[in-house]
Amino acid sequence: MSDSTVRDRISERLEAASVYRDPLVLAGLEGYLGLLARWNAKINLTALPVQQPTDAALDKLLIEPLVAAPFFPASAEAWIDLGSGGGSPALPLRLACRRGSLVLVESRERKCAFLREAIRALGLEQTTVTNARFDALQARLPVDVVTVRAVRIDSDMEALLSRILRVGGLLFCFGTPLESASYSVSHEADLPDGSQLTVAARLG
Repeated sequence: MSDSTVRDRISERLEAASVYRDPLVLAGLEGYLGLLARWNAKINLTALPVQQPTDAALDKLLIEPLVAAPFFPASAEAWIDLGSGGGSPALPLRLACRRGSLVLVESRERKCAFLREAIRALGLEQTTVTNARFDALQARLPVDVVTVRAVRIDSDMEALLSRILRVGGLLFCFGTPLESASYSVSHEADLPDGSQLTVAARLG
């Protein structure tokens, strides 16, 4: 598949989801997808087809994160992504929301190596990778934003979030229901696969 074809298909999926198509973000998404395809041939970063991506794969990896971009707070100074894996949703969202610092948390070293290379190749400043399990994570300061995908918000996760997310900070849950009295939902949005994005503020 040629570069222009990939770029056009990504642009079409962005339009289908009514997501703004910034040219610089579009170029970054194309670069990220290419890097993911090359690395995925060597290590298991995603089960989704990335060599010849389907519309569903493009939606999950690239479009879904950008649905969250309008809700990302302009005042955010620090952001943590938990369980970063192959980089989505954090890296596509980072391409659109470059303010503040971002820490990608991933427990598998080989995936951390990919994330570090992606950060370098995409020119993402103030973006770092921490090789750690959730329960061993030590945040120096409470952060303004936490993003998670397909992570159940159980009592253990709530305890972790209470340590790393400041009161009033936003939790972005991709495809995971949030049923907790500790949070107040501020935004909800349908994702391309029919699941839901929930954005909620941590209560005091």
